[in-house]
Amino acid sequence: MLIAQLANFYGPRSGGLRTALHQWGREYRAAGLDVALVVPGPRDEQETLDNGVRRITLASLRLPASGGYRLADPRRVADVLAGLGPGAIEVSDRLTLRGFGKWARDRGIPSVVVSHERLDRLVGQVLPAAPAQRIADAGNRAMARSFDTVVCTTAFAATEFDRIGSRNVRRIPLGVDLERFHPRNRDPELRARLAPGNETLLVHSGRLSIEKHAERSIEALRILLGAGVDARLVVAGDGPRRGALERRARGLPVEFLGFVSDPARLAALLATADAAVAPGPHETFCLSALEALASGTPVVASESSALREILTGGSGMVAADDDAAFAAALGTLLERDSRARARARAEEFTWSRSASAMLDALIPVPLGSMP
Repeated sequence: MLIAQLANFYGPRSGGLRTALHQWGREYRAAGLDVALVVPGPRDEQETLDNGVRRITLASLRLPASGGYRLADPRRVADVLAGLGPGAIEVSDRLTLRGFGKWARDRGIPSVVVSHERLDRLVGQVLPAAPAQRIADAGNRAMARSFDTVVCTTAFAATEFDRIGSRNVRRIPLGVDLERFHPRNRDPELRARLAPGNETLLVHSGRLSIEKHAERSIEALRILLGAGVDARLVVAGDGPRRGALERRARGLPVEFLGFVSDPARLAALLATADAAVAPGPHETFCLSALEALASGTPVVASESSALREILTGGSGMVAADDDAAFAAALGTLLERDSRARARARAEEFTWSRSASAMLDALIPVPLGSMP
């Protein structure tokens, strides 16, 4: 049996979505399934990834002002699917590829769509709350009807489907690579370079786009410095707002690393920091925050996001969407020894458990009973 994974907004520098697709694909392959990942790119290409998944890249136009994302033509995606003959499809794009729920249903193929973001929050960035909710509810009803299963990674992500009474929603948390991200990666030499005066070291890891609100990490640092806390901030990530954020950080001890492509380097950075900052108020999971926890580094996050469900057991804190509130939470967290509790919380999230739940949604009958 072949599972087809479909995604737009996937690229060399995309974060949690890319990681989830690759990790699920690895686990599906370990379960004895064939997997094909269909994504956009600069040219047509086929290759086998190190997780055993066949990646089919379709030449696609670059989306302006997106930081490099591309959108595959749904007609070409459909042509590829017709050739693959999948036994199930997993769609990680609730907007531009949503039509593949109906495509699968018309052919009797099980389908799952993963809601990686809240539509009401996305629309709410450009419209008032009431019309944004009405638009989101209408879109979500249509999407939920067309797919067999809607997967939400947290209760926060599922809220907009609960509101409209959808009955085909499953809550399936993501996982984290507990071997790659580990407290043993703490690096004294890296710390000496990033914080040569033994300052408190903060890290912001994530895409630098408007919805991530990375400016709050910078302003929280400014407030901490004004309160006499000797701290530095390292920003790991790239995106369309990098230039504006660098201008905002002028005169402050902030270092922008850009996109960190080396997983070992990122793991060392997360394990070496004293605290991580995840200010995005719309996060439906935030894999980068979980990677920090796995590294033994506690996190301060937006109380408006799904991280209020994850940062339990003393693994971190949530704060109001306000610069001063984030600074205060960081000040409190830095007075605690939370590293062991951060790691313990992360150990509750594994990719094998996540993928097993995904397979339960994708394959309606046990593997052994399939022809």
